[in-house]
Amino acid sequence: MTKAILWDNDGVLVDTEHLFFAATRDEFATVGVQLALEQYQDLTLRQGKSCFDLLAERGVAPEELRRIREVRNRRYLERLGQGVSLIDGVLETLKSLHGRLPMAIVTSCNADHFEVIHAPLGILRYFEFALTNADYEHHKPHPEPYLRAAERLSLEPVDCLVIEDTERGLEAATRAGMECLVIPNALTRHGDFRQARKVLASIREVPDELA
Repeated sequence: MTKAILWDNDGVLVDTEHLFFAATRDEFATVGVQLALEQYQDLTLRQGKSCFDLLAERGVAPEELRRIREVRNRRYLERLGQGVSLIDGVLETLKSLHGRLPMAIVTSCNADHFEVIHAPLGILRYFEFALTNADYEHHKPHPEPYLRAAERLSLEPVDCLVIEDTERGLEAATRAGMECLVIPNALTRHGDFRQARKVLASIREVPDELA
């Protein structure tokens, strides 16, 4: 029985994934490395690895890697500050579910990025809390982020339903012992989601899955 919903953030609630890719691609280009969308999809969205491994493989020194990452993070923050859109149907769905059962956000997002994303959107009031990548040691596809959320809600993992959009997120939920609904987007629609409880076409279908 579902007693709580754990939501991914980027690509599920907010339309930010393409901005993060663009910021990463642009900074890689400054050191002569062309980051293809297919590489980003495979490494980051499917395997949950860092695209910066590509730079390390090309001999970029650790100090330079840190500098490039810091610049990329600043550039991404600037893009976020220009405004972020909610995924279509998010507000109506959250309103319909609010009060029915607890909900939380479990994201790989940096805390400062998360704050800038959500400051103007007004949807955090629908959630008990949000976990960013500062709140756990191991990132998705490791199960720790979702296990931490269940622990904070004082629930068993089996009682939590996860909403994801990526293969790495689905794997994290599955390894945590949670069922997962997947809502693919333009960057993840060709993923392997056979482990999901169900693949949905829209976030608007989530309330029906709880009926």
